[in-house]
Amino acid sequence: MNLDQLNNILFEGEGLTVEFKRKVSSPEKIARAMIAFANTHGGVLIFGIDDDGSVVGVDSEKEEIDLIFQAATQHCYPPIEPKIEIFELNGKDVIVVTIEQSENRPHHLVSSNGDAGKVFIRIGSQNVIASDEMIKLIKSEMEEQPLRITIGEKERRLLNYLDNFGRITVKEFSKLVNITESEASDILVNLVRAGILKIHATGGDDYFTLA
Repeated sequence: MNLDQLNNILFEGEGLTVEFKRKVSSPEKIARAMIAFANTHGGVLIFGIDDDGSVVGVDSEKEEIDLIFQAATQHCYPPIEPKIEIFELNGKDVIVVTIEQSENRPHHLVSSNGDAGKVFIRIGSQNVIASDEMIKLIKSEMEEQPLRITIGEKERRLLNYLDNFGRITVKEFSKLVNITESEASDILVNLVRAGILKIHATGGDDYFTLA
C-alpha cells in the first residue's frame, strides 16, 4: 500500500474491507476482525484512526505491533499472517494491517470467554458470528467437496414456497417439510452450492432466496 491508497481508504471510510481503530484495546477483539476479514474477502485494519476517519496516531508502534501479532498468532486458529506497515499522516504514525482472504479458512477465535471457537465473517462494516450454514459453505468451498443434488418432493415444495413468499430460514424449511433442522440445513446449503439458492448472512437467523 502507498500513501495515496491509504488516503483514499480514509476518505471512503469503514466498510466491508476496512475497519478503523484508535488502538489495540484487546488482542481478542482485534482477532475477531482479523478472522472476519480472513474468512470473507480480506481487508485492512488501520490503527491510530478514529471512527470518523480523523488521524489520532498511536502512542507506541512496538507495543501495538506486539499486540497485533499476539492477536494473529494466539487468538486465531489457524494462525493468521498479517502484513504490517507504518505510515506518517499529519505528523502522527498510523499502523496499517492487511489481512488477505485466507486459503486456510474458516478461521475461528481462540478465547477464554463465551465466543471461544466461534467463526466470524464480515457483513458490511460489522464482524459477526457465522451461522452453521455459512461455515458449511466455507468448508465446502475450501475442500472442493463433490456435489450431488436430488430434486425431490422436499425441494419442489421449497422452490414453490420461495416462488410465493420470497425467503425462508432453516427453521421454516424444516417445519414446512417436516424434517430435522440438520437435514433442512444440508439441503439448503447444497442448493446454494448448486447456484439454485442464495444465502443472506445476517449475523443472526440467516435466510435463503432464489438465486
